[in-house]
Amino acid sequence: MLAIKEIEGQLSWVDVPDLCIEPGAVRIRVAATAVNRADLVQRAGAYPPPPGVTDILGLECSGQITELGEGVEGWELGDSVCALLPGGGYAEEVVVPAQHLLPIPERLSLVEAAAIPEVFTTAWLNLRLEGSLKDQERVLIHAGASGVGTAAVQLCKAWGNPVVVTVGGEQKCQRMLAMGADLAIDRLAGPWAKDAKAHGKFDLILDPVGGQYLESNIWSLNPGGRLINIGLMGGREGTLPLAPLLTKRLQVKGSVLRSRSNEEKGRIIAALREEVWPLIESGQVSPLIHEVIAINEAERAHALVQTNKTIGKVVLKVH
Repeated sequence: MLAIKEIEGQLSWVDVPDLCIEPGAVRIRVAATAVNRADLVQRAGAYPPPPGVTDILGLECSGQITELGEGVEGWELGDSVCALLPGGGYAEEVVVPAQHLLPIPERLSLVEAAAIPEVFTTAWLNLRLEGSLKDQERVLIHAGASGVGTAAVQLCKAWGNPVVVTVGGEQKCQRMLAMGADLAIDRLAGPWAKDAKAHGKFDLILDPVGGQYLESNIWSLNPGGRLINIGLMGGREGTLPLAPLLTKRLQVKGSVLRSRSNEEKGRIIAALREEVWPLIESGQVSPLIHEVIAINEAERAHALVQTNKTIGKVVLKVH
């Protein structure tokens, strides 16, 4: 089969060994995959795949089932699906545990559906499961124009939770307001914490930035607030003020999806299907796609994401 591999510093569409199928898994002919910032970090050598997982990039895909492993129930050959992957999405085919599949929402194309699994699973996981988000609680989302950010903003709006975002640039601010954010703060115009404070404090902060935002995040939380850190784009170290951590009874959690067990991912995806899929089917939330690029132009797609100018996802079309 063909897949993207890095050869002499360039992402190239080349032959790789075919995949073997295991009991409980399905084989998917990939229609499309999507670029996640984790792909860029892995390529830079800072986010290796879990043990036993392919080094081919790609944490999600859409396509059609072409083979069922022993014991698979509830799916048929030819079913159109999207899937959460530990890796391997930049390829003609993937093999994935059946419990990591989701049906394609009827109103979306296969290409559009490729932008759903990673970001909506990550957003739901960290808002609901890790963040214990309740009705009317106020949310601050950093990197609001990212794939996860745009998914999280839409979910908060659908659930009725007030939401503030930080983004880079006025264009992104306007897009986030149009999506339903109550306030969009341009981090390029100055420190975000002052503008956020003027809008009140927060019960939950979703942060892929890390390091340099840690102290401001703590001071921006209400009593009983939760900080969920899902990335390190702003550095691996920061100042943690202990006084407000204690007096306000705050929680600081780190969260990553990729390294969780297949069984845990399966439970998360089942919960996502129950709560979020009806919102996607009804059109209340949708994957936001910045651009669709052919898989053999993966190098250009990575360069585009690296600019930090994208809003939503960059999708790679395979078939």
